Amino acid sequence: MVTQTLVNEDIKKIPVWLVSITILFPTAFAMLATSETNVAIPHIAGYFGATLDEANWVITSYMVANAILLPLTAWFENYMGRVNFLKTFIAIFTIGSAMCAFAPSLNMMVLGRVVQGIGGGPLMPISQAILISCFPFEQRGRAMALFALAVMVSSIMGPTVGGFIVDNSSWQWIYLTNIPVGIISCFLIHFFIPEKENRVKPKKVDIGGLILLSVWLFSMQVVLDKGEQFNWFDTTWICWLTGISVFSFVFFIVWEIENDDPMVNVRILKDKNFAIGTYLGAFVNMIIYVTIVLLPKYLQSIMGYTAYLSGLSLAPRVISCLVMLCIIDKLVAKFDNRILIAIGFFFIGLSTYYYTNLTLMTSFGFIVLPNVILGVGVILTFIPISGLVLGTLPKTELSNGAGLHSLAKCVATVLSISLSSTMVARLSQAHQTHLVGNLAASNPVFFQRLSVMTHKFMTGLPEFAAMHKAGAVYYKQLIVQAKIFAYSDVFALFALVAFCMIPLGFLLKVDFKNKK
Repeated sequence: MVTQTLVNEDIKKIPVWLVSITILFPTAFAMLATSETNVAIPHIAGYFGATLDEANWVITSYMVANAILLPLTAWFENYMGRVNFLKTFIAIFTIGSAMCAFAPSLNMMVLGRVVQGIGGGPLMPISQAILISCFPFEQRGRAMALFALAVMVSSIMGPTVGGFIVDNSSWQWIYLTNIPVGIISCFLIHFFIPEKENRVKPKKVDIGGLILLSVWLFSMQVVLDKGEQFNWFDTTWICWLTGISVFSFVFFIVWEIENDDPMVNVRILKDKNFAIGTYLGAFVNMIIYVTIVLLPKYLQSIMGYTAYLSGLSLAPRVISCLVMLCIIDKLVAKFDNRILIAIGFFFIGLSTYYYTNLTLMTSFGFIVLPNVILGVGVILTFIPISGLVLGTLPKTELSNGAGLHSLAKCVATVLSISLSSTMVARLSQAHQTHLVGNLAASNPVFFQRLSVMTHKFMTGLPEFAAMHKAGAVYYKQLIVQAKIFAYSDVFALFALVAFCMIPLGFLLKVDFKNKK
């Protein structure tokens, strides 16, 4: 491996709390902007006169650029130095935000989101790595609690804040607020972030690895984003892109293992804690984002909620998250972290299963309890996993490990969003086929109710037209009921996934201290 070891003799001695605020400030706003955009898509589509499918590229372009940069965090940090790396990518994120806010067309908006994704991608893994390295081992729970405050709480609050902005102002403010945040963050990082000790600067650029990584993630994202729209593998180009994605992924892994100077050190997956912790963290993200996506969609499409109210429905889990963040560092220090993870998955499964009881009569208050329980479960799993997953890695590999861990969670997120949306669509069709048999004249209950509805419409319509209108009303109700059953089935499935994760946490090793 051709490298150059750089030793900084004058590492800045900055208070840990000041380092935490400095690095988590831009990270929180980057995560907030990501989830805010999801609820603004209909408004963005209307502003540019585009369809929802076209406007969805605003999300897709960001996720692709973001995912590509996640595993490259360690390489850029070693090549540029931590401070220059952070200032450069925060500046890129700020420029991308300005491009989005002032975009004259949808194409320019998509380009701005690509730039924003490039700049925002490394912020989450680098902030996790910095906190792990700066806090002493006995305060690891506190470090990850701060990390969760920036990443998890801001992500959950995104739909609420975004819904409030688009309902009361202009969607451009989602991106305008990032501009002063980016400028302030660059100044704070220059003064308050310590440079990485003993960084190993690579002299070779792994172009092959970068190309394979980009092709894999781009083709995968396009397949997941457009698969349901084009009926998945019934479409030839979907099949081709799927094959390209799988081939690129496998070739990328082999390439990085065989490369003497890899851009992404995938060899750290041999570490048991890192591999298992990444697996568990990916499933936590998967279940969280299924509820973040499906619950507001259910409330808007079936219950008729506004974007703000549907986002506000997630607010109770933020409150429970904040309460848990105040005590989680003490729980992590006092109890076996594997037990906390098991309890957390139980709460996540319980709350997700609770959503199977949603009906047309569901009140806003009904969804408070499962959201509170889910918030407790998220923190009980997220914090211990975030600490244990990197705990057995050498400090020189923390940034690389954090990048790979974040990439796994990002891939799990896009998989869960695509999978859950497809399942709702397909299960709705299946339930509709089953329920339509009840709308027959041979069913006395339906026949009696159809007659009553027909007589109501006959006050202003002929009997034939009134009967057809009454039948259409009941068929519309059938479609709604089929969707409700589909949502219930999906929530039940992911609740089962959460319960299945409970025993896996006990495979983690907890009696260690971070390697030098």
